[in-house]
Amino acid sequence: MVPVAIALGSNLGNREGMLRDGIAALGEHLRDLRASTFHETDPVGVGSQPRFLNAAAIGHTTLSPRRLLHTLLGLEQRSGRERPYPGAPRTLDLDLILYGDVIVNEPDFVVPHPRFRDRAFVLAPLAEIAPDWKDPVTGSTVRELLEELVGSW
Repeated sequence: MVPVAIALGSNLGNREGMLRDGIAALGEHLRDLRASTFHETDPVGVGSQPRFLNAAAIGHTTLSPRRLLHTLLGLEQRSGRERPYPGAPRTLDLDLILYGDVIVNEPDFVVPHPRFRDRAFVLAPLAEIAPDWKDPVTGSTVRELLEELVGSW
């Protein structure tokens, strides 16, 4: 079993319901699932859109990193997510943030998530449930990354 961290977000429809359904769906694939509280945030880097509700979840899996990614994409699709253009509003967004201490650097797949260190909307919820988890690339904990990004947390 490998520990994993997933970021969740929604800015379409019943955002809270979408996140709750997303967490429940993750529970079908992850053991020892724990989720953060929900955080309302402004959209970042996607233009003018409705505000997001974000959360993080951690658990354990036997799925490979790529198989887990495909599972997350399937759960998004099941929630009605459409991708008419990059950064489009979404019913449910599930991003694989960390997969144990594994580093994957392939043209179409990167773990840890390449932008999670710059996103308070990922780091703040993740710090609630896994503050001491170390980023295998930088060696910094989630708490340290958040503090570096936004100051003392």
